[in-house]
Amino acid sequence: MKMIMVATDFSERSDRALRRATLLARQFGASIALIHVVDDDQPRRIVDVERDEAKKLLRQMGATLRDVDGVECKTRVILASPFVGIAKAVEDTVPDLLVIGPHRRQMLRDVFVGTTAERTIRSVSCPVLMVNAPPAGNYRHVLQMTDLSDGSRQSLQRFPALGIGERARNSLLHVFDAPALRLAFSHAMPKDEQEHYLAGAKKDASRDLSRFLASANLGSVEPMVRYEAAAAPLEILKAADEEQADLIVLSTHGRSGLSKLLIGSVTEQVLQTSPVDVLTIPPLSSQ
Repeated sequence: MKMIMVATDFSERSDRALRRATLLARQFGASIALIHVVDDDQPRRIVDVERDEAKKLLRQMGATLRDVDGVECKTRVILASPFVGIAKAVEDTVPDLLVIGPHRRQMLRDVFVGTTAERTIRSVSCPVLMVNAPPAGNYRHVLQMTDLSDGSRQSLQRFPALGIGERARNSLLHVFDAPALRLAFSHAMPKDEQEHYLAGAKKDASRDLSRFLASANLGSVEPMVRYEAAAAPLEILKAADEEQADLIVLSTHGRSGLSKLLIGSVTEQVLQTSPVDVLTIPPLSSQ
């Protein structure tokens, strides 16, 4: 990893993202491209003032990164809507990783779809790291997710090259469904039959995950399967909590039907509610 881009709005959330990016830059000897987007859909005099103030703040932040942290840093102010500006910067710079702060969690929960973070994650070709937790050293346990699709395979094959999980424990989780337990008559099924059915479904899921691993060449990862007893986002977050994972890795594209595990509402809900960092990776074919 040679170039890390950080999008900042100068908030505490963005400061958290910059601290994580700085740790990664020092770990890999990478440089940082620090950008800020000034919304140009406002009176020109306001745009000019915000642009000048942003340039001053970015210069100060860049100087600190170079002089205190020993990290090479370039800064840039972009005049555009936040989403368009970030996407343009990524296209121009082609970073190995884009780091952003967490989604703004409001008292009246807004819809994640359509926000700058969600639109950025869906559009850029590089991996995007959303920093939710205060950075405290290298990641210790990385929980990678898969729906066993080709898109998921292609995304996860990009992860080792980033080097983020090199010093961490790596697990690969597949959340499986057991349809008969969701049917209307399942309450009439004796408990021992339910347990037998679930054991069979878990065995099948473990076999499928082993085959996926054999074909994916993902390095040293620990396979895990988990029954989707609750909504998939909850199962992912429960697994991360139980396993003390501090980074969740998701694909941004999957297949139809079961792809809901890795795209759409599930990914959005994990991004919106996860207390730990989330890395989203598009498959190579989406570049």
